[in-house]
Amino acid sequence: MTLDVSLEPAAALLTRLSALRDRVAALVAHRSADDPTAGDPLRGLYLSEEAVRHLLRPEPEPAELPSLADGFADPLAALAARLRLAPLDTTLLLIALAPDLDRTFEQLYGYLNDDVGRRRATVGLALDLCGAPAHLAAARARFHPTAPLTALGLLTVEEPERPFLSRSLRVPDRVLAHLLGDDTPDAALTGHLRELSYGGEPADPEFVGRLAARIAAGPLFAFLRERQEGEGLGCAAAALRLAGRAGLHCTGPEERIPELLREARLSGRAILVDSGQPGAVLKAFSGDAAADVTVLVTTARPYDPQWCDPRDPLVLEVPSRRAAAPDAWAAVLPGDPGFDLAATVAPYHLGGERLTRAARAAQDLAAFEGTPLTAAHLRLGARQQSASGLEQHARRIRPAVDWRDLVLPERPLTELRELALRARHRDRVLGDWRLSAGGGRGRGVLGLFAGESGTGKTLSAEVVAAELGLDLYVVQLSSVVDKYVGETEKNLERIFTEADRTDAVLLFDEADAVFGKRSEVKDAHDRYANLESAYLLQRLEAFDGIALLTTNLRANIDEAFTRRLDLVIDFPFPDEEQRLALWRHGLVHVPSENGIELRTLAAEFELAGGSIRSAVVTAAYLAAGRGEAVGAADLLEGARREYRKAGRLVPGTWA
Repeated sequence: MTLDVSLEPAAALLTRLSALRDRVAALVAHRSADDPTAGDPLRGLYLSEEAVRHLLRPEPEPAELPSLADGFADPLAALAARLRLAPLDTTLLLIALAPDLDRTFEQLYGYLNDDVGRRRATVGLALDLCGAPAHLAAARARFHPTAPLTALGLLTVEEPERPFLSRSLRVPDRVLAHLLGDDTPDAALTGHLRELSYGGEPADPEFVGRLAARIAAGPLFAFLRERQEGEGLGCAAAALRLAGRAGLHCTGPEERIPELLREARLSGRAILVDSGQPGAVLKAFSGDAAADVTVLVTTARPYDPQWCDPRDPLVLEVPSRRAAAPDAWAAVLPGDPGFDLAATVAPYHLGGERLTRAARAAQDLAAFEGTPLTAAHLRLGARQQSASGLEQHARRIRPAVDWRDLVLPERPLTELRELALRARHRDRVLGDWRLSAGGGRGRGVLGLFAGESGTGKTLSAEVVAAELGLDLYVVQLSSVVDKYVGETEKNLERIFTEADRTDAVLLFDEADAVFGKRSEVKDAHDRYANLESAYLLQRLEAFDGIALLTTNLRANIDEAFTRRLDLVIDFPFPDEEQRLALWRHGLVHVPSENGIELRTLAAEFELAGGSIRSAVVTAAYLAAGRGEAVGAADLLEGARREYRKAGRLVPGTWA
């Protein structure tokens, strides 16, 4: 097997080592010229009286040695130029790494260290090879922890328990690998680095352009606060691409920051960190040790000056992401999709890496099914990227219904379609056409469904979610309402925060429990109940998602909430014709006898849609128990049971 590896970097370094070998030979000759122990095979293992007298003699000045820092064009010279290393630092780095490239230097260093077991360069030997006096403070300072070689992670001074001049010097394996042309990331960063995707168009080209110009001007330390997950990362990736810079996307802990900084310096890349707890990360990057590297930190949390000392980052608010333009989706999809791409992707606010991953997931789903890419595949891929922590507080429903499943009068149907229309075009109307109310108000779509139980409110919410290609999350009031003061508001804040960053429809079923009317303050309970309502009013103002409320009694909802709603849709109790349609719709997929007179049931039993469905389910179980098709008697029994559950008298003819 042939190992296909470029030898150019190694060859260039070996040329430089040849010059170092000449310098080592000169130092060996200089030391052995009048050394009485030079020919002793046990030299370095003991000290004779004659050797001690030799050591007590004044040290003669060494001969002038050739420079090892200039005149070479190799990876070491390129690294020194990029990191602005002084010639002395470059020479020290070469001396330290020589035994890792050429084994003959181990023996030579052992001889010069007067200890055959010490085969690495020491501080004293390195200074001797550089012709620098060991007592010179400026020369010794090159090994200080804050000096360039050690601060940049290029050189490690080991054995702190030894005298300073006897301490060994070691070049980290990652630095040596880079000089030999291997840019595999440091093993310490395994699992903490992710590929940075540059897909998709930036949410705000002007903001991205300014950020790119600042990155191109020199090292930048910036804090990007995002409103929705992925916004900051997408803007940073787009700015780096525009500035012609590559980036390291890190998700690891702050204890790996020294290795991360070294990796960025070796590869000439910027660092991107997205963190939910940015305090420790920012503190690690705020010092002078990271001043030469571009670092962009993205988070949803507001900036706290206590996090940084002494250097504050450039604090920027990332523009809120609009729904991605169809062109951004078209750029990551193969060819003409064959469906209305603009209408399909309008509800989604994905960008950057998440948009690319959604498109890739859609293509994988289509390939798995062996069919061309469809709008359904694209919606499913987008929903996968919108998964969030909402399931901790809400029940997730994957819509499996459409407009054909709704039996409603024309007016509520029209208003439901308008609700979906608002969700699709809110960025254009409220953003491009500047019809937002201002005052920090969000671009959310809020609707109230009012009507008796079983009239189709929850089903309608599911249909709207299906029309938009989004998941429906039904808020579990048991996980929201808390008897302790302030806890309900905290739970609601978690829900709204997650909903803001998720492309989904949020449903507050039986909304009276949390959106009820405020009352006159008579005791502490009234006061705190009103505080909860006031919080909800403020939070709805800033909401950017889609939220639907249902109630059985519209009068129970506070008028202040009603004013903030985009649409209030009344769901009337079905009349006879609608009840007939509901009976027929419920039996579409159920084996039933021919000639069942459904109109009589619709006329005699005044049931809402939910109750009719329950009656059909009861009839189906009765028929399944007998192993027969559903008959008229089964449906009649189902209707009777629904009347009895509601505490109503069954009509005399059918009792």
